[in-house]
Amino acid sequence: MLDFISPDPVALHARLRPEAAACVDLTGNRSWSYRELDTDIQRAVTVLRAEGIAKGDRVAILARNNVHQVILQQALMRLGAIFVPLNWRLSQQELGLLLKDCTPSILYTDEDIPELPPGCRSKSFREFASTVAVAEPGLRCTPHSGHDTCIILYTSGTSGVPKGALLTSQFLLATAVNFNILGEVDTGCVFLCDSPMFHVIGIVTQIWPPMLRGGTFIVSPGFDPEQTNERLGNPDFGVTHYFCVPQMAEALRHASNFAPENWKKLKALFTGGAPNPPAHIRWWLDRGVRMVDGYGMTETGTTLGMPLSRDLLRSKAGAVGLAGPLTAIRLVDEDDRDVPDGSPGEILVFGLNVVTGYWNRPEERGRSFTADGWIRTGDVGRRDEDGFISIVDRRKDMFISGGENVYPVEIEAALAEHPGIREVAVIGIPDERWGEVGRAYVVMAPDRQPDHDELARHCQSLIARYKVPKEFRFVTSLPRTGSGKVMKHVLRREALAEL
Repeated sequence: MLDFISPDPVALHARLRPEAAACVDLTGNRSWSYRELDTDIQRAVTVLRAEGIAKGDRVAILARNNVHQVILQQALMRLGAIFVPLNWRLSQQELGLLLKDCTPSILYTDEDIPELPPGCRSKSFREFASTVAVAEPGLRCTPHSGHDTCIILYTSGTSGVPKGALLTSQFLLATAVNFNILGEVDTGCVFLCDSPMFHVIGIVTQIWPPMLRGGTFIVSPGFDPEQTNERLGNPDFGVTHYFCVPQMAEALRHASNFAPENWKKLKALFTGGAPNPPAHIRWWLDRGVRMVDGYGMTETGTTLGMPLSRDLLRSKAGAVGLAGPLTAIRLVDEDDRDVPDGSPGEILVFGLNVVTGYWNRPEERGRSFTADGWIRTGDVGRRDEDGFISIVDRRKDMFISGGENVYPVEIEAALAEHPGIREVAVIGIPDERWGEVGRAYVVMAPDRQPDHDELARHCQSLIARYKVPKEFRFVTSLPRTGSGKVMKHVLRREALAEL
């Protein structure tokens, strides 16, 4: 007997409010009612069945934002299969490694096709959408357990090697409930969806909350400051909720058509994925826009969030808020003992919104979770006397550039393949545009003298462009401990002293 049934909010709202607007695809200039969306999802089930897709199979996709990505994900969940969205910003080599890891049956894409693993075939995503439009809706599937994996989202681990977080439909539902309560989401909500669907924000946080409430999500192919400003002010759209990383918010305010006074229906600008300075939050409040910061990660979805009270947003600027109703938070010291309010501690998370583990990496659960099931975030927070949590540091060397997690060890490994490099260490440094960017400290081989451009091109052949260091510093040695480890805290301190 199933103890938790996989949720299907589209099927529910196709009966509760069949003619209500479910979604809009701005690329194809098409809209769906809930009845139409439910029908297309069931048509996609027919198409996938004809392709031989069954429970537990993986189906990968490499494509820009599109409502048909949501249709594909929902259809796979009805079949009990697994949706694997891939980051189109990655290099061909990186994509090939991810495909080898998840071994999908099909890769849907209209991009350049990376090396496919045995048993995987490539299919056109445009043809998938065309086929869905004319397919016959098949019989409804038998409900599946909400504890089964339905999405694999790749995120880099502490070693810099990508790992696939296992998201269940229970995770999707809990993230939606958490955000709906914290973000005051109701049935009349309209979400504008710019964030890429290979991120948890893109495929979960900006889709599932409105879908659960029977609201509307508007899907754009990607973020563009001018177009997003226009869409936020478009009275025909009536956008109520918008999610972005702080760097996107900065781009909005510097766009030529920035006019927040036209954002008549917007409840708040929700930010996450990177540090958001208190001064920026107050700047937006001064212009009549509630900027609501929160905290989450691929493994925990929506975890913490600020209330929409203008007074609290101002007085608590810099905080990421309170835990959602389906989530528990602990702040602990290095011995896993709870720290008192006001003291820093690593954030541990427990709840229905936590992943079950990682694809093909059972050992990662032991490293990432406590024995009693709390996930270790690696982030350090501080709780104030009112229970609001602020992020004060990251224990990991990871830095966040434009909302993307970047792991220095991965960049160091790529640079080490260059014959002119003897030693290298990479850190994140502050950047006005991207929040943080990489700086590589390089010790050259005696007989080689590559310049900045050569090293950048070398990196671009192996890793995504956003991971390539913005700066290369050529040094004669790296600071090391007695055991030979690079003391990156020394490099960071020197870098900050230059600002």
